Amino acid sequence: MPAKVTVNPPQLAVPRGFAHGTRVGNTLHLGGQTAMDADGAIVPGGIVEQFRRAFSNVLATVAEAGGTPDDLVSVTIYLTDVQDYQRNGREIGRIWRELAGDHYPAMAGIGISELWQPEALIEIAGIAEIGSGARG
Repeated sequence: MPAKVTVNPPQLAVPRGFAHGTRVGNTLHLGGQTAMDADGAIVPGGIVEQFRRAFSNVLATVAEAGGTPDDLVSVTIYLTDVQDYQRNGREIGRIWRELAGDHYPAMAGIGISELWQPEALIEIAGIAEIGSGARG
């Protein structure tokens, strides 16, 4: 069985009680990323700004593990306000394409009542298969 490797990019906030990612073989399990900056604070602004930061944190973890956005195979987005996300869907889609191109993995969006950090509006988790270039 392949060894588990913890993946914690140095440019992200130091995790306490979790890992940003855990790689086993070529599979990277991404811990939920909120819009936390390097100092551990949630970025100000609404859902668009928080999506940009949370997804950038996901991609930083993928890159630290040796992958690219094309390696994402599954993404789950947890939202405290689904309607707000939907209202801003065009801008969020533009940010996705800016950061990750036009590759879209299997995805789910789930409405929830709250996240660990009260000011967080979004949390993004996922799975990447490093080296897969999962385009299809």
